[in-house]
Amino acid sequence: MSVFIQQLINGFFIGSVYGLFAIGYTLVFGVLDILNLAHAAIFTLGGLSALWLTRTTGLPVWASFCLATLFSGLLGLVLYRVAFAPLRRRADSNLSGLISSIAMAIIFEAGAFEIFGARTVRFPQGMFAVRVYHFDSLTFTSLQLEIVAIALGLMVVLSLCLKHSRTGKAMRAVAESETTARLLGIPVERIISETFFVSSALGGAAGILFGLYFNALGPDMGRSIELKGLAVIILGGMGSIPGAILGGIAFGMSEVLTVALTGMSSLRDAVAFSVLLLILILKPSGLLGRGRIRQA
Repeated sequence: MSVFIQQLINGFFIGSVYGLFAIGYTLVFGVLDILNLAHAAIFTLGGLSALWLTRTTGLPVWASFCLATLFSGLLGLVLYRVAFAPLRRRADSNLSGLISSIAMAIIFEAGAFEIFGARTVRFPQGMFAVRVYHFDSLTFTSLQLEIVAIALGLMVVLSLCLKHSRTGKAMRAVAESETTARLLGIPVERIISETFFVSSALGGAAGILFGLYFNALGPDMGRSIELKGLAVIILGGMGSIPGAILGGIAFGMSEVLTVALTGMSSLRDAVAFSVLLLILILKPSGLLGRGRIRQA
């Protein structure tokens, strides 16, 4: 039983990172009905930029975290202005935006390969103290606790801002109907830009936490999480922030439990996606999603 609980704890830690990454996906999808497939590349650049800041400037890792998160948000603004804004008036803007985001993902990834090379890089040893805690037969580290606290804290702050802040209410209004939002005097273009900034900042933060968790970063690390992020938002319900959180934790737990029960890491993705398929057959809208028809 203790082994089972330990694996659930480990799954909760990595699942919180998955959830944070997936929120960035679902935030843009909720506003524009477009999947931003460059999100995984920003996830990668967020982690690598934090590593670069830590190595070259000697900043503490959490100061690098804040600056790299800001940098990721700015990349999101560039992404929107280059890949999405020029196409928004086209009749096929959803499809063309999807393809454009793939092109930007390739450009971002090529830049990462050029700067960091095709190798795995790690945070310098001894940059931060990691304490190991034992509770009965359970073991966890201070780094794991800090990662899950930051991930869940960012999720809670985002949820509260969307619900109570003026900008958050404007984002929700644009998500319901751009036409109505314009009639109400909401600056739609600015709100969409801010949505991309927040989405990308969260994606970059997830990349940093992912890199800290495994202490292994590379220019192609976003590929391993891209499909998982899509699976998480489908599992939780497209456009649902709480669903992305719940879906991320559920996905992370399914991965670690598969490895613990079978002893084969090669099966973890197969089992996790099989569970996803089963849930979608039983509840097509996802765990917390709700079917609805949106009108312009």
